[in-house]
Amino acid sequence: MFYMNERKYRKKYNIIAGVDEAGRGPLAGPVVVAAVIMDLKVRIEGLNDSKKLSESKREELYEMIINSAIEWKIEIVSPVIIDEINILQATLLGMEKAVLNLKLKPDICLIDGNKIPKKIEHFSEAIIKGDGKFASIAAASILAKVTRDRIMIDLHHKYPEYNFLRNKGYPTKEHLEAINKFGILPCHRKTYRPVQEYMIDFK
Repeated sequence: MFYMNERKYRKKYNIIAGVDEAGRGPLAGPVVVAAVIMDLKVRIEGLNDSKKLSESKREELYEMIINSAIEWKIEIVSPVIIDEINILQATLLGMEKAVLNLKLKPDICLIDGNKIPKKIEHFSEAIIKGDGKFASIAAASILAKVTRDRIMIDLHHKYPEYNFLRNKGYPTKEHLEAINKFGILPCHRKTYRPVQEYMIDFK
């Protein structure tokens, strides 16, 4: 299905970039966006929406994607930027940068979701749940997810009491309890409600 859907677009468009993000919901860490132009002559077995894959499988597919793709780009948007312009705008900014920094200009960008950044809207299409429909979007979802997870693992080694290794910055009970006990970190998104509530309570 993933490759069949993409091949339908290839009848009209030569260069297709899949675009997806990881990390809109967490209280900590960046949002990461990836854009991937796949070589459809190379079939990657097991390719799927990153949320449906184990961590080890995502890592395996990550290496296969970066080694076989025609081109790929990953953009990391920091918590500071997220707080400045909000998570939606930060995600759209990451999408713009990922696409515009590709050396090959896509004929069309297939973007997971229902929003399209203005700077690339004239050659983009939003596809709801696209990471479960198109090979290039699924590949982008894996690159974004693996990159973000690696960042959160690095943060875990720096701040082990928050256990980012397990919660990846999402608002789990354990993470919220750590915020209440140890306070907020530079990597926390200070405009998110649970983090704001901590800041208000402890002023």
